[in-house]
Amino acid sequence: MEHSRLVKWVSMTLGECEIACRRNCSCTAYANLDIRKGGSGCLLWFGELMDLKVIAENQDLYIRIPSSLLTGPTVPQPDFNSKIQVLTIVLPILAFLICLSVAVYVFRMKKKRSYMKARGRRATNNFSIDNKLGEGGFGPVYKGVLETGQEIAVKQLSRTSEQGYDEFYNEVVCVAKLQHRNLVKLLGYCMDEDERILIYEYLSNKSLDLLLFDETKSTELDWPQRFCIINGIARGMLYLHQDSRLRIIHRDLKAANILLDHDMNPKISDFGIAREFEGNQITAKTKKVVGTYGYISPEYALHGRFSVKSDVFSFGVLVLEIVSGKKNREFSHEDLNDNLLGHAWRLYTEGKYLELMSPSLHNSCIISEVKRSIHVGLLCVQNHAQDRPTMSSVVMMLGGDGSLPPPKQPAFFAEEGSRKHCTFSDVDEATITLLDPR
Repeated sequence: MEHSRLVKWVSMTLGECEIACRRNCSCTAYANLDIRKGGSGCLLWFGELMDLKVIAENQDLYIRIPSSLLTGPTVPQPDFNSKIQVLTIVLPILAFLICLSVAVYVFRMKKKRSYMKARGRRATNNFSIDNKLGEGGFGPVYKGVLETGQEIAVKQLSRTSEQGYDEFYNEVVCVAKLQHRNLVKLLGYCMDEDERILIYEYLSNKSLDLLLFDETKSTELDWPQRFCIINGIARGMLYLHQDSRLRIIHRDLKAANILLDHDMNPKISDFGIAREFEGNQITAKTKKVVGTYGYISPEYALHGRFSVKSDVFSFGVLVLEIVSGKKNREFSHEDLNDNLLGHAWRLYTEGKYLELMSPSLHNSCIISEVKRSIHVGLLCVQNHAQDRPTMSSVVMMLGGDGSLPPPKQPAFFAEEGSRKHCTFSDVDEATITLLDPR
């Protein structure tokens, strides 16, 4: 080879030739001296390789190549100091963005609360006494009109109310998650510092108790309307107990918490003390019994145990009140000292239970529906929870014409002549007296 220094060894093998080349930094290539009979001898090249015209055909030439040419381009790796520099730049920016996001969220929520508060005040003319519809355990309720002309009802938490943050939160969460034609619709709420308000759809016929227990106004409720109200409440309670995403125990079902729209369709309201049951939960127990005198089941009043059957009991009381037009907590038979439940049971056993019906219904009643309603009401107020039907059974019984099981003696409540007493806390701090069935 021209321009290259060439060294030959006749007795070396190819492996020995390779070793000799590797030991000399100036060696640039090596090959066999003689390729016949498997190859023998050694050729070593030093310096630059200019041409290969002396290499025989099919002869292998082994060229040494610098390792830098075999490893490819190197990628510079960031050192520890570089990472620290990046973090010192990125972390403050990230922290600033998080703080900014939180500040924007808080500002928007505060602005929204202020907006709802201002909207409620404008709609009710700053909670004018002229717009006051009534007052319950939560506080006063006002009628209002939005800028769009929509009528609303605004409940304002009273500072003296026993219902606080938990009840307010419970009301918002429950009603927001529940959607049914027989449940009141929540339009908005405000919880700003010490002021809390709830904004509902306005129901022009107000609450059932204002019509039902007023001697003059009760005549406006004929039997078809009352039977429609009973069925609507039953469907709403069935939704709460079984058909909604949640299983809700209302715990305060009463005439005052049934609102009526323009067409007299009932809407269940006031979920402040409602409880949600999870999974397969059937019953719960509490040390503080809350509710309204005259509607609370005996197992709840005595032992603090409540379940769907507690609501069924309240529904049964409500049915008997709707049929009779009498309030259970105020009714007392002049001769027998029976309350409304005892009076209904006595008339049923004597075959006179149509006498329970309000006199104003004689011209509009359908006797079969009245009898069935009283019968279902008595089934719902039985003393033991396991004897009461579920709301799904109640809906089917009210809508069907099949035979009904005979009711057992109901739980009797009265204010006087008691042999057992149970004192508990409720919205009115009432004392309930429980009579043993006779």
